[in-house]
Amino acid sequence: MQTRGKALLALVTAALVAVTAALTSAPPAQAATLTEVTGFGTNPTNLRMYLYVPDTVRTRPAVLLALHYCTGSGPAFYSGTQFASLADQYGFIVIYPSATRSGSCWDVSSPQALSHNGGSDPVGLMSMVNYVLQTRNADAGRVYVTGASSGGMMTNVMLGDYPDVFKAGASFMGVPFGCFATTDGSSWNSACANGTITKTPQQWGDLVRAAYPGYSGTRPRMQIWHGTDDTTLRYPNFGEQIKQWTNVLGVSQTPVLTDTPQSGWTRTRYGANSVTAPVEAISIQGVGHSLPLSGQAAMAIAFFGLNVQPTSSPSTSPSVSPSASPSTSPSTSPTSSPPPPGGCKVVDTVNAWNTGLTSDIAITNTSSSTISGWTLTFTLPSGQVVTNGWNATYSPTSGAVTARNVSYNGTIPPGGSTSIGFQATHTGNTAKPASFALNGVTCTVG
Repeated sequence: MQTRGKALLALVTAALVAVTAALTSAPPAQAATLTEVTGFGTNPTNLRMYLYVPDTVRTRPAVLLALHYCTGSGPAFYSGTQFASLADQYGFIVIYPSATRSGSCWDVSSPQALSHNGGSDPVGLMSMVNYVLQTRNADAGRVYVTGASSGGMMTNVMLGDYPDVFKAGASFMGVPFGCFATTDGSSWNSACANGTITKTPQQWGDLVRAAYPGYSGTRPRMQIWHGTDDTTLRYPNFGEQIKQWTNVLGVSQTPVLTDTPQSGWTRTRYGANSVTAPVEAISIQGVGHSLPLSGQAAMAIAFFGLNVQPTSSPSTSPSVSPSASPSTSPSTSPTSSPPPPGGCKVVDTVNAWNTGLTSDIAITNTSSSTISGWTLTFTLPSGQVVTNGWNATYSPTSGAVTARNVSYNGTIPPGGSTSIGFQATHTGNTAKPASFALNGVTCTVG
């Protein structure tokens, strides 16, 4: 119990670090608010449900289940991450549940939790999803799940228990499905937390398949995030998750792409070189138990495909069949084309503190034609210097800056948006750039 107590204390400390880091991004500042929902259906562990519905949602909106860390809550995960502000941009609905047991960890250990319709937390979470599908005219073909720490572990569990429901997941600081399993009533598995449980890809995959015997449909895609210095749920769990989900999805463990989207990040893709690859894994050098950091939520949303308007029928699933052969897209960016008549709109949200700031930039194609490849140019106020950025490359770091698309967000359809951002230092001037131009055409600033 002493070991478990220390581990839970570590989770508490790490969770507080994660929330502090995430709060460097501007919280949602829309009229829409987080609302508690009661009476949503079968709920064996008395979970609480909180719902965020943006003021403007797409026709038949997608649904994201966002799961908090140990000691956390739905409202804390809402205010401490970017998912709600991304929902405002892209018109999807977010469910923020709260675990109510002591320690507020999710049940990822019991035999009931590791089985399709077996009981415990997953059943209550599924009731929330079904409630939103039934009451909000949401799209059952676009249901996704993400979470951090205990929520990252539960992301793995929900994909294993309900492959017929979820189309993709993004696990931050999680462990493989079944890794935390116990049979003695304990909810803590020190061997798994310490990264000492290793299995073959087939063994890991068999655990997932055993959760829903007889299921032969498509399996959800998986995005995996982990810091190399994580001492709470140690880094070896990152590689074990890759082994598990490449096996489940029937793709090679040899990556088709290895690149560095940011300094210190190593990204690998498996099965296809596209933003919606069957499996994508991002390792963050020197980072501990403190994900997701600013900008990473946007990459998860891009992996889900929620940053673009679906071109297929609303019920079409983006999941990957284990027997499918996903097409490979080029890793180079398309040739830039100017925005057609109608242009573009930019919304820049700045959150500043004494010597630094973050800038979250939403770029919307307000024209009637697709933009293929883009550069966004703007001039930083005097004294501001970019230190790092996400979802674009930035050059130079001060003065007249050009942000160029990366491999996965070079195309913006009519009415579609993409989200980029950067962190910068400043010497007192925290103003936004006065104007933005997309491929040489001046944008409307919102």
